[in-house]
Amino acid sequence: MTHVVLYGKPECCLCDEMKIVVDEVRREVPFTLDVVDISGDAALEAAYGTEAPVLVIDGRKAFKYRVDATALRRRLAR
Repeated sequence: MTHVVLYGKPECCLCDEMKIVVDEVRREVPFTLDVVDISGDAALEAAYGTEAPVLVIDGRKAFKYRVDATALRRRLAR
């Protein structure tokens, strides 16, 4: 099964928007999802802080800042 990780921060409107799209697509396309709060973790802040939110699919960065449902479905179908 495809594994998706959403790296984001609390009180981040882009993070909230990406989560809504991910949840929408997840109702149609099965995948596991981890939502990771990068705040307070120096390594994660260094890796994703300036790009948050970041969506990683099966270990590969797929989207940053924004994603639309069509693009996410297409990427998951690969």
